[in-house]
Amino acid sequence: MTQKDKQIVRELAKRYLECAASEQQNKMNQRMRDTNDLKIVRPPVLMDEIPWYQMDIDGELTCLCEDQGARNVETFFRRALYRRKHFRADTLFEPFFRVRMAYDSSGIGLSVKEKILRTDGTNHIVSHDYVDQLEDEAALELIKIPTFTARPDKDAKAMEFYTDLLGDSIPVKLCGVGTYYDAAWDQIMRFHLLESVLYDLYDRPEYLHAIRQRWNDIRMAELDFVESHLKVDPTSPNLHCTPAYVSGLAEDGWKATWYRTMAQGFSDVSPEMHEEFDINYALPLAKRFAYTYYGCCEPLDRKLDVVFKIPNLRKVGVTPWAREEIMAERLGGNYVYSRKPNPANVAVKTDPEVIRKETETTVKLCQKYGCPVEFTLKDISTVSHRPENLIVWAQTVSEVLDRYYGEV
Repeated sequence: MTQKDKQIVRELAKRYLECAASEQQNKMNQRMRDTNDLKIVRPPVLMDEIPWYQMDIDGELTCLCEDQGARNVETFFRRALYRRKHFRADTLFEPFFRVRMAYDSSGIGLSVKEKILRTDGTNHIVSHDYVDQLEDEAALELIKIPTFTARPDKDAKAMEFYTDLLGDSIPVKLCGVGTYYDAAWDQIMRFHLLESVLYDLYDRPEYLHAIRQRWNDIRMAELDFVESHLKVDPTSPNLHCTPAYVSGLAEDGWKATWYRTMAQGFSDVSPEMHEEFDINYALPLAKRFAYTYYGCCEPLDRKLDVVFKIPNLRKVGVTPWAREEIMAERLGGNYVYSRKPNPANVAVKTDPEVIRKETETTVKLCQKYGCPVEFTLKDISTVSHRPENLIVWAQTVSEVLDRYYGEV
């Protein structure tokens, strides 16, 4: 790592720290916290899962460092600063550089076997054709409960590297494990195909329960290990693309943070089966945390009765395919209405009128039923190499919120 690499990264880090310590950032953080506290305030607006390789403007995202480790940090800062410059949206900036405690896993005994098809050689969004490795009951024994090992040696090496790289440009902080993201069915379906799972709901429910229980055992083992051998970090700001800021968390293990889960493959499964094969397994995990955020791309408008059985539920995903009025009426002021606008509206060319109508529909319903709401545009697989699509989207959404909630 050259002195030139250090200079490049440190200059970016200083600019990032200025943003993180600004009054603008403080107001953003408070708005995110208030929303998760179920207060009716101007909704946070976030964008995530961005196709960054399509977003460069005037070389702002072009990395100049030679060392790969330095380039990774450079990429982090460049993307963050790009957000602040071009998007009229909220950002998650912290006044330090976060290093996560490291730990190893022995694995679950299976590795994904698949064929991949690409439409764009530079896009990480690809088409997967998975091999079913859990076709029969005998295969259940292939799934192992991992053992985990803390790696303080990796922590020390990482802290040495980042401290040397960043110098006094920004504090470097070793942090524990934060919010817990659990996509059990997403993972199971990489080993036992979606079609197979849907058939097994009827044909082999006992076998499917055995698979799902094994995944819960894996999750519990990891939670136990982190709580006993590492550190749970209640300060993590990111809850898989949405803000995790919330008031009143006691700093006591997993009870000081959030649990995030969903069952995207169950979009067309009945509420009863959704409860039997997912919600019932989420309950013992959710009870270990302070709050739960449920839902992703699956529409939940006809399943809220079973979702509401999660005792510490605080935030619910509202997909583009959910009936919004039902969601708003049922969620009311008791849960955060986590709105996921349709990413198809930025895929080719952004029409401000379409964005305005979509946003106003959500805002009017949330105001009618007293819902604390946040907007998170995510799953953006392409913008057709038009960065202006996201710039226009963020500007249009913010203009709507100016009218209904007042300007920032």
